[in-house]
Amino acid sequence: MPPAPPPTDPLENAISRKVILRIVVPAALYILIGAIDRTNVSFAALQMNKALGLSPTQYGFGAGVLFIGYMLAKYPSVLLFEALGLRRWLALITAAWGLCSAAMSTVSNDGQLYALRLAIGFAEGGLSSGLMLYLSLWATQRHRAAILAVPIMSINVAQVIGAPVSGLLLDWANPWGLAPWRMMFLAEALPALALAIFAWVWFPDQPEQARWLETDEKRWIAQNAHAAPPATPASQQRWAVLRSPAGWTCAAIWFCILASNYGIMFWLPQVVKGMGHLSASATGWIVALPNAASALGLLLNARHSDKTGERFLHIAIPALSGGVLLVCAWLLGPGLAGLLCLVLGGACTGCTVAAFWAIPTQMLAPASLPMGIVVINMAGSLAGATIPPLMGLLRQVTGSFLPPTLLLLGIAALCAGLSLLARRQMA
Repeated sequence: MPPAPPPTDPLENAISRKVILRIVVPAALYILIGAIDRTNVSFAALQMNKALGLSPTQYGFGAGVLFIGYMLAKYPSVLLFEALGLRRWLALITAAWGLCSAAMSTVSNDGQLYALRLAIGFAEGGLSSGLMLYLSLWATQRHRAAILAVPIMSINVAQVIGAPVSGLLLDWANPWGLAPWRMMFLAEALPALALAIFAWVWFPDQPEQARWLETDEKRWIAQNAHAAPPATPASQQRWAVLRSPAGWTCAAIWFCILASNYGIMFWLPQVVKGMGHLSASATGWIVALPNAASALGLLLNARHSDKTGERFLHIAIPALSGGVLLVCAWLLGPGLAGLLCLVLGGACTGCTVAAFWAIPTQMLAPASLPMGIVVINMAGSLAGATIPPLMGLLRQVTGSFLPPTLLLLGIAALCAGLSLLARRQMA
């Protein structure tokens, strides 16, 4: 039986509304722009691969090598976050990845592509960990999945916005004579540079520094945001997650969730364009559909998870359903039925993310949560570094996208099984 939902508290609801408007939504902008700059290579590939002579395996490695930078930067970036505070840390890393993303417009060979993708990953590496840790200072147990759903949903919204924009930029004959895929990289890097300035002036480092909270509201957050770690956790508590089976189960679930999502993000434009010989603009609009469904599904799944207090089945059921629907979409091919399966498959695959992030805060001790978030996100980075290249290899060896799609189905089944294991560990 899932736990009964806690009673409502008017003060908590009022604080949550303020936090969502002033902290969560602005934070989501960074996740959104970061996701666009991280994944727009999937659209550039429609022209870039031919221009640079990249094979599917080379492109897959270029897409995935970013996550090696992610893994290398995870822990150092979180340490920098703890040392500098959110405001200065976020401004620094956002400016860094914006400059590297703009430099993607200058690449002329695979080596330069790999180097810049690695640099973007290193700059963005601590973004999700740092923001999740920061938001945990403001989120209480009752509203945690809903609060975390907003920045997480922005990844899907990034594809809804970014896919059509990238497609239009690829079809635009810009007046400067740049190759369209180069212009796309340059144009889509500019928002990150603007957000670097915004970070410096907008965010308080701690809830007690928020001038828009009343004194009693600050006190309530300090007493009830259970996920907020102590200011100086003991070293042995910080590293306790590495000895926790529950921590490693969470990391494995996150690996599977991101493996499926990144597999779709980095290869879907090529799959869609190949199925119908579409223009880049039309491809962008079609790619936006499953991501829009995913964003809606994520929000609905998170709200239902918060309402019922159940987390694990809200991962297992949609994950497995998404894998099955993606295979059905490939088998059905072009047409309404195939498109419907693709949209529903994307919705199910993407809607698991927010429900997941409510689990580590329940299963891990507050003092070990920062390291737990780092370990979990490193597992997600490993998924990004391995699955897109593996899909590229399967595509190149077999000449078909069916084996990569079956790989995603297997990962989805593993995700469902691990979610049920975590449920038993919580019992």
